[in-house]
Amino acid sequence: MAQQVRDGFVELYGTDPEGVWSAPGRVNLIGEHTDYNDGFVMPFALPHTATAAVSRRTDGVLRLHSGDVEGGVVELRLDDLAPESDRNWTAYPAGVVWALREAGHPVTGADIHLTSTVPAGAGLSSSAALEVVVALALNDLYELGLQRWQLARLCQRAENVYVGAPTGIMDQTASACCESGHALFLDTRDLSQKQIPFDLAAEGMVLLVVDTQVKHSHSEGEYGKRRAGCERGAALLGVDALRDIPYGELDAVLGRLGDDEEAVRLVRHVVTEDERVEKVVALLESGETRAIGPVLVAGHASLRDDFRISCPELDLVVDTALASGALGARMTGGGFGGSAIVLAEATDVEAITKAVEQAFAAAEFTAPRVFEAVPSAGARRLA
Repeated sequence: MAQQVRDGFVELYGTDPEGVWSAPGRVNLIGEHTDYNDGFVMPFALPHTATAAVSRRTDGVLRLHSGDVEGGVVELRLDDLAPESDRNWTAYPAGVVWALREAGHPVTGADIHLTSTVPAGAGLSSSAALEVVVALALNDLYELGLQRWQLARLCQRAENVYVGAPTGIMDQTASACCESGHALFLDTRDLSQKQIPFDLAAEGMVLLVVDTQVKHSHSEGEYGKRRAGCERGAALLGVDALRDIPYGELDAVLGRLGDDEEAVRLVRHVVTEDERVEKVVALLESGETRAIGPVLVAGHASLRDDFRISCPELDLVVDTALASGALGARMTGGGFGGSAIVLAEATDVEAITKAVEQAFAAAEFTAPRVFEAVPSAGARRLA
């Protein structure tokens, strides 16, 4: 892939790039919609990556090209970059350049050629991969000296302010910081991290990703509504964030919300989801990997019934997989489409995959894309 992207850069810009970098998409094992509530998340990086060949410029010009999107090189002037001025794919890399310059870093331009194997719109953080690969490349080339967590913060700012999508910090941190063979236990309040061993193959298990092919977009309204609802719930309860509500006090706290049904649902999901993350960490650390299955199922029920962000296709994956012998399953990502994950014995993968594909055909849904998710390395320089 590195050589292919390098060759594409040479063809476009007539010279060799200064380097080639990659950054992965991610699957979130557990901890959904907790990141913007200062809570806990547990993603791991996919082998699917965004790859970028990059060189510096000194003339205040940013040139962008994607091998995955029709069209030629897009040329932008750095001084003209402004939040929410761009509704195209270019907003993600351009937003990173804008965020770096806003933070006072001396970025004077770049030529960038990108390609990505992260499925777009599948809830696997294709946008974060684009952001992180550009941030890492510019950090290296301009010798900015930023730590991985700092790059993640800048990429989040690019997506929140420049793109206009109110996402939390998880996706960018996963892409920047994950390690091969591990899931990342991340406290989104203080950004403390712990790498948790997660080697399913060694235990005879597989984690499948089932991309429903139902596209979603974080910058559309429903994600923002959930975030605003959580912030309203925290304000009603007098806490800085829903993370501050102890799980053991949940029933009493919900009682204080009275008949505010929406607030009750959103608060209950976030508080119980944080508890589920901690439960999965404890199970993995004690070697009880198969026991995380029911926790994943409980997480899906909460996202479906309390947070109300599932869809018929996601529910069909979960129900069919469980009926076919899966150890656990749940939707993953922002919701309203995207992907589900299925934890299964390796010996059951073929039967589960076939059952899901047949169920989709019977429901006259678009055929899903099913692949194995292998915990992989975070962003890195390739050449």
